[in-house]
Amino acid sequence: MSVTARPWGATREGTPVTLFRLEAPDGAYVQVLDYGAILQAAAVPDRTGRLRDVCLGFDTPAEYQEKHDGYLGALVGRCANRIRGARFQLDGRPWPLAANQPPNHLHGGVRGFDQYLWDHRVQDDALVLTRRSPAGEEGYPGALQTEAQYTFTPDHVLRLTLRAVSDADTVVNLTSHAYWNLNGHGGGDVGEHTLSIDAIAYTELAADNCPTGTLASVVGTPFDLRIPRALSAGWDAGHPQIRQGGGYDHNWALRGRGLREAAVLHAPESGITLTLSTTQPGLQVYTANFLPEMTGKGRAAYGRRRGVALEAQGFPNAVNQPEFPSTVLRAGEPYHQEIAFAFTHD
Repeated sequence: MSVTARPWGATREGTPVTLFRLEAPDGAYVQVLDYGAILQAAAVPDRTGRLRDVCLGFDTPAEYQEKHDGYLGALVGRCANRIRGARFQLDGRPWPLAANQPPNHLHGGVRGFDQYLWDHRVQDDALVLTRRSPAGEEGYPGALQTEAQYTFTPDHVLRLTLRAVSDADTVVNLTSHAYWNLNGHGGGDVGEHTLSIDAIAYTELAADNCPTGTLASVVGTPFDLRIPRALSAGWDAGHPQIRQGGGYDHNWALRGRGLREAAVLHAPESGITLTLSTTQPGLQVYTANFLPEMTGKGRAAYGRRRGVALEAQGFPNAVNQPEFPSTVLRAGEPYHQEIAFAFTHD
């Protein structure tokens, strides 16, 4: 394995950005930016052996700044997904947050972790990115020291290890918001991709797209992905929850604990399969239902349903739902989660 770095332009403010390439011996690679700890590319072989870049992204730092609302490739924090009413109580004290998706707080606020330059170091075959989020940033209590470690193995497994520690009690929920199109990042809509998820329940959405608090059974619904289902068969269903999300934009309650296989995404055209394993309790699937038309890498056309995000995470709004797995991080306690994306082909 090799890890190389090169200058990759600058932000609008003139801050230099570095691109890191983690390359396998056969030429497959992933690329990560120190800006936002963003996954910028993932090129893996299809069934013919040809490399396809299957991760949506941009060619310049300015594009990531201008089009950040799509969170393409983002390392999302301090708290991924939605917090209802942009506020929570912790040990009886209220904490108002930035309401960047009124009335809710989404993906860390107005300026989330994906919009900052991270410190970096190369450690053996790993890229380690670190950032200190000061107390009060976007309304969160506690200064949080965060580490995101990327590795890419010779057998094409991209591993993301997430660590954090806070000097005060706070809320933490970190994830990758990469969008995948296994036919290639400019490969059109992903409706023919099949997806399976090891879950028998999902968090039902209320009208504000935050969970109602109910863990709804997947049985007999478009959310039953225990066997592979084409994404288009689900997002075109008449189920009221599908209408609420505009397609899939829901969190599945994953079975099991520890690092385990959670989901399998497959593209019949390219033959590429992505197998996701994680320690996280939930998996948000977002079929880019509201991704605006835009130009991506290499002038590729991006937009609605032209990628799918698989966000291994804590449950949305968990801090306000005591029956959900907790996203509270106590002062001095370690936060440690893992996400692995394994790429194979038939």
